[in-house]
Amino acid sequence: MEKINNVTEFIFWGLSQNPEVEEVCFVVFLFFYTVILLGNLLIMLTVFMGNLLKSPMYFFLNSLSFVDICFSSSTAPKTIGDLLAKNKTISYEGCILELFGVHFFGSTEIFILIVMAYDRYVAICKPLHYMTIMDREKCNKMLLGTWVSGFIHSVIPISLVVQLPFCGPNEIDHYFCDVRPVLKLACTDTHIIGGIVTANTGTLTLGSFVILLISYTVILVSLRKQSAEGRRKALSTCGAHITVVIIFFGPCIFTYMRPDVTFTEDKMVAVFYTIITPMLNPIIYTLRNAEVKNAMKKIWVKKVFWIANSKNWK
Repeated sequence: MEKINNVTEFIFWGLSQNPEVEEVCFVVFLFFYTVILLGNLLIMLTVFMGNLLKSPMYFFLNSLSFVDICFSSSTAPKTIGDLLAKNKTISYEGCILELFGVHFFGSTEIFILIVMAYDRYVAICKPLHYMTIMDREKCNKMLLGTWVSGFIHSVIPISLVVQLPFCGPNEIDHYFCDVRPVLKLACTDTHIIGGIVTANTGTLTLGSFVILLISYTVILVSLRKQSAEGRRKALSTCGAHITVVIIFFGPCIFTYMRPDVTFTEDKMVAVFYTIITPMLNPIIYTLRNAEVKNAMKKIWVKKVFWIANSKNWK
């Protein structure tokens, strides 16, 4: 069938039809997005200024913070602006770009979380061989693999959507462009494509979640052989990782691991993995991770002390 595309823009229904509710959401989402930017930038600055990139844990944590910023920025600025706008529109090209950004950075974050779980497994279960196994070359290859894998995953839904004909209507019952809401607008049968998307994204989220659960279970079991201090430090680090995994994967599994059905709760569930999780990551990794918290204290206290001394010398 020849592709017919009479749609040049899409209209979002947004989070709510109540202007007062959207005004409240504007304030809350703007605060969340500010925390995402400042929190993740603080982690990145700490890693760079403390010369901590030599440590695999900080190397991947720095990458996770960067991906969090990119992932949330794929939807948050547009969403925040739309909360105060009467006409919530996005061009066809902008919708495809937003769709790509959500899946590319979202899947890349998933692969980084898996790599971070492997890093913690080696550090806790094979401490004597840690620096040999997790050398710089291998870390670079694993990080490159996360980006390449994320790109390959995101190309699948994009290649399917761009081939679909859109001849109206053009109203999306969501606050950003995601596969299922966009598929509902195509003027052709999309059951097969919906099944492919479910198999692709659903398998990625559920499979990765199972892998992470198994990894951290093995880690927690192996902690019995550690000293009390070793268990405390390991639990602090792994506890942060497990918290992130549950908060991120729970909503993703609900959204993508089910038949091609739309629920009214989808928009609120999507808020968790597009806004709340990227905001919680820097908080969890600083307040729940003793090593990161101590590194921040040393670097920033030293920085403040150096600035104060510099002023006194003038």
